Amino acid sequence: MKIERLSSDKIRIFLTFDDLSERGIQKEDMWKELPKVHELFTEMMDQAYNELGFDATGPLAVEVFALPAQGMVVIVTRGKYDYQHYSHLGEDELPEEVYEMEVTLEQSDTIVYAFGDFEVLIEAAHVLGGHITEEGRLYHYRDKWVLFIDPDNIDSGKLPSLIAVLAEFGEATSYTEAVLEEYGKVVMPEKAIATIREHFKRQD
Repeated sequence: MKIERLSSDKIRIFLTFDDLSERGIQKEDMWKELPKVHELFTEMMDQAYNELGFDATGPLAVEVFALPAQGMVVIVTRGKYDYQHYSHLGEDELPEEVYEMEVTLEQSDTIVYAFGDFEVLIEAAHVLGGHITEEGRLYHYRDKWVLFIDPDNIDSGKLPSLIAVLAEFGEATSYTEAVLEEYGKVVMPEKAIATIREHFKRQD
């Protein structure tokens, strides 16, 4: 489980399928009212507080993005108390913790990984190229190199190897193609892996 702060009121949590299976949770369980899902959410919020000082008190909006063969990205946004909602209560009766979780789930069929260092991306491209894939579109977004791959262009038997390499060198992200197209810069519109391998050598 990896947690990062996106802003003062927003964090992103990446859960691998191993994180879920260790807790007896299936991907489909994430949007069900199950005790084990609530336990996982409490664990995530505890870790977010311990690592980042993120206080989850108050209403929360939770977005869950299911990523193919990678895991899930959970984005938690902290809202503000709606005191009108509790106007019938006295001040001492205001709840200490209000998990007004508004959960939305999105299934993504694309494979998107971010790299903070171009040299690391070069290394990944040389591992991938030749026997796994030459495909991919490369963007520059938020000071990161973002590799976008459509799994329809990948032999399904090679997907686990592709994900394993990308997960070793990069970081799974929930950036959508629409966001990357609008706010990012297209660096290599197609065959990014092949282009990187052709023009950049691996560091010895």
